[in-house]
Amino acid sequence: MAQGISGSGNEIDFDFATSIADRANRMMAQHGVPPTPDNFSVWFYYAMGGSLTLKKTIDILIANKRKFDSAVNRELYVTYVNPHASTSGDFPEQLRSVIASAQEYLTTAIIDNRTQMQNLGEVKSECLGAVDPRPIIERLVEELSHATSRSSALEANFLQTTKDLDQIKDSLKEAEQHSNTDALTGLANRRALEAFLRAAQITAMEAGTPLSILMLDVDHFKQFNDGYGHQVGDQVLRLVAKVLQENVRDCDLAARFGGEELMAILPGAAIDAGIEVAERVRRRIADARLTRRTTGEEISSVTVSMGVAQFRMGETADGLIARCDKALYQAKRKGRNRTVRETEEEIAA
Repeated sequence: MAQGISGSGNEIDFDFATSIADRANRMMAQHGVPPTPDNFSVWFYYAMGGSLTLKKTIDILIANKRKFDSAVNRELYVTYVNPHASTSGDFPEQLRSVIASAQEYLTTAIIDNRTQMQNLGEVKSECLGAVDPRPIIERLVEELSHATSRSSALEANFLQTTKDLDQIKDSLKEAEQHSNTDALTGLANRRALEAFLRAAQITAMEAGTPLSILMLDVDHFKQFNDGYGHQVGDQVLRLVAKVLQENVRDCDLAARFGGEELMAILPGAAIDAGIEVAERVRRRIADARLTRRTTGEEISSVTVSMGVAQFRMGETADGLIARCDKALYQAKRKGRNRTVRETEEEIAA
């Protein structure tokens, strides 16, 4: 039993399973995971070492001090344990109503269909002893007419149901997009950034590919707010966000990190490539001309300071962001409107 497997090769040995279960329960308690059957199956699989990807994902979540809330727990279960798990319990009430209506109508149609089949059977029996076929033909035409009407009604009902479901799908998609988007800049918000970075870290570790991030901060941003008002400050942020979004790839993510700090995550990019992107963004922001919408007055040029860092295998997201933030601080300290990479020599300078 050294491998914890019984002689059949398909079942886990009882003692081995018990030890894994105890370990899973302890870890769930340690990280505040509710002891539900779905959550237990995830952590049992994790404790058993059944999936390297699941282990890396949970390890990164723990290292990043992420809370194992219902959304995270559900995502782990559906992704790594049961991809076909029903999510009906999370459906909005509108979707429940549409499904219930369709089920009710379909049930009625099935009952009507059985009744019609019975009636047609009776017509068939009557044909055997009938002298005058006209009543039989009239009844048969009547039954077929009912069938046609019922089929048309059923088709119309399900066409409407399909439209309702499409509307719900579009609404859910729009709601999800809003929940992941910063309202002011239109970039991804902090929530979407964290999820994207977590996935990018896992991919980088599994594939052995580079991953870089860049962070920018608007120079003297307070002066825009104090000198021109918050509306101009918002206009500055939108300008910087637009330039950042236009200068990253489709596979990258541009996001608002907080305040006047924006960030881009660059999967597959080493630090030199990250520096190129950062410099391109910095120059184009500096070359842009911003005018006050209400008066047409030209506003002083906007500049940004930028830091760039490359992911080190196994480090936390917080560690990566902290090194990038240090590089950004050095760019500020050295005079602003510049890009600094997170090399030890430059950070110590």
